[in-house]
Amino acid sequence: MSLHVAIAIVGFRNPDDVLSCLEALAAARHRDFEVVICENGGAAAFAALEARAPTVLPSGQPVQLFDAGANLGYAGGVNACMRRTPDADAWWVLNPDTRPDPVALSALVERLSHGDCEAVGGAIQLPNGLVQAYGGRWQRWLARAVSLGHGDDIAASVDPKKVESRQNFLNGASMLIGRRFLEATGPMREDYFLYCEEVEWCLRGLKRGMRFGFAPQGVVVHEQGTSTGNALNFRGRSRLSVYLGERNRLLLSRDCYPALFPVTILTALGILLVRFGKRRAWRQLAYAIEGWAAGLANSRGAPRWIAG
Repeated sequence: MSLHVAIAIVGFRNPDDVLSCLEALAAARHRDFEVVICENGGAAAFAALEARAPTVLPSGQPVQLFDAGANLGYAGGVNACMRRTPDADAWWVLNPDTRPDPVALSALVERLSHGDCEAVGGAIQLPNGLVQAYGGRWQRWLARAVSLGHGDDIAASVDPKKVESRQNFLNGASMLIGRRFLEATGPMREDYFLYCEEVEWCLRGLKRGMRFGFAPQGVVVHEQGTSTGNALNFRGRSRLSVYLGERNRLLLSRDCYPALFPVTILTALGILLVRFGKRRAWRQLAYAIEGWAAGLANSRGAPRWIAG
């Protein structure tokens, strides 16, 4: 039986990324899907995207585009996409700045169809041909995420069972979410706004008995941070990405591991001081401390100072 997949994409004033992603999806071997795109960037951004985006892919799949009406954050946009496609068998949460391999969706669907997992991740590839992540493991004592396989050659062989035994969350750039997962776990938390929401979702799912698969052929190339300013160069990272990254690590620790929260307050502070300080990224260090303090204060949602 073919699974009908709704592909959920959240854009933010990055139509070139979205169109590139759609171009790649048109070549997908698995054909039973639809695409739904939430534009979080306002009416002008929606109009610009609507003027260029197709309503149907060349391979025949419908493309639904809608204006969020406000910046809902990443989780809010994903949830809105899923609400618009209630009859799907599964949802492929896909970053707009990705280019999936033609066999990626087929590989993810095949792994989900085995019936021994409720959500599946694949191989996230950086543009330089190295692995960004196969999956992730959240270190609860440190309030830090570890990307499995990071820096490996994408062409190197990988043991799927080993990845599945180690991962406790899927990389948010590409996650195939089955109906059982959504029904048991509920939607993403929208109060994180951006970053760590997929980690919390997965950890919540694990507590409710959900299992994660890994499909090594589910490869997507990820440009990283084209709409958020999350640059690989520490000194180039934006206030938004640094602030929310540090804030949400503490929120996740508070929400998922409350007994450890007094410890992770200190470990998170120590790690950010070392990470940014040793690179002399002083501006970003200030952003990080600001985010850490917001997490300590249990501040949620979009930062008050965010533009748009």
